[in-house]
Amino acid sequence: MTGTQKADDRGQLRRRTVLAAGGVTVTAVGVGGAFTATASAGEETAGADACYKLTSETTEGPYYIDADKIRRDVTEDREGIPLLLALRVIDNETCRPIRDAAVDIWHCDAVGVYSGYEDMGNGGGGGGGPAPTESPTGTPTDAPTGPPPGGGGGHQEPTDDTRYLRGTWRTDRHGRVAFRTVFPGWYRGRTVHIHVKVHVDGAWTDAGYEGGHTCHTGQFFFDEESVLASAAVEPYASNTAERTTLDEDTIYDGSGTQGGLLKLRYRKDDIAKGVRGSITVGVDPEATNDGT
Repeated sequence: MTGTQKADDRGQLRRRTVLAAGGVTVTAVGVGGAFTATASAGEETAGADACYKLTSETTEGPYYIDADKIRRDVTEDREGIPLLLALRVIDNETCRPIRDAAVDIWHCDAVGVYSGYEDMGNGGGGGGGPAPTESPTGTPTDAPTGPPPGGGGGHQEPTDDTRYLRGTWRTDRHGRVAFRTVFPGWYRGRTVHIHVKVHVDGAWTDAGYEGGHTCHTGQFFFDEESVLASAAVEPYASNTAERTTLDEDTIYDGSGTQGGLLKLRYRKDDIAKGVRGSITVGVDPEATNDGT
């Protein structure tokens, strides 16, 4: 999908000073219906009120698949709490939205299994996914057999053809992109998270997105209150893997929004109705950050 990545002509990521501001909201039309992303009041205007600091770079993790799944709804047949994820991508120096970027997201399902790697099940594991354990058709286990929790682990080749909870979509002229998915589950060694990549300087064709380079590789995180609420709902309640809290996670840097912490909205008395998550992602479009 991203083709051969171009080398960063400037060699190093430039340090920039920017002020923080608000994010993006999502408007959902019915359960399982259409959805759109809308900007918060005042967000269209570039300047101090439209910027975040440079969003933290993280490891890609072992389970990224460049699969050319150009779609906003990545749910497929996965059960779980509906999640509408609204992102806004901006140049953190100019504060201007980045249009026509290709944004990838991927994450595990409610019981901690990644598509493409179902044979690895749900267990302890690296910076991006579960380590090999039992078959995912049985009850998830918390017995780790792979790399120690928090490590990158290196890229792993897919073990199967499933591709649920993975997809790529294009940012609009306001830098916005929205995905429909489910609230992620957890596996031993990692807190609940969603992976993201932002690709720029490529071209959109009938075949997908070609060329360009990856300017950002990161992860989005969920606060403990929301994760505990999800854990009371099936199929999350059936996930017996040991859970790592946000504070215990070795990838989240503790910097809040700058570190990828999502702003979440949901009914406190009924999270099963759905969650809306949003964040503005500040990137350096001239940098190359592939997370490997």
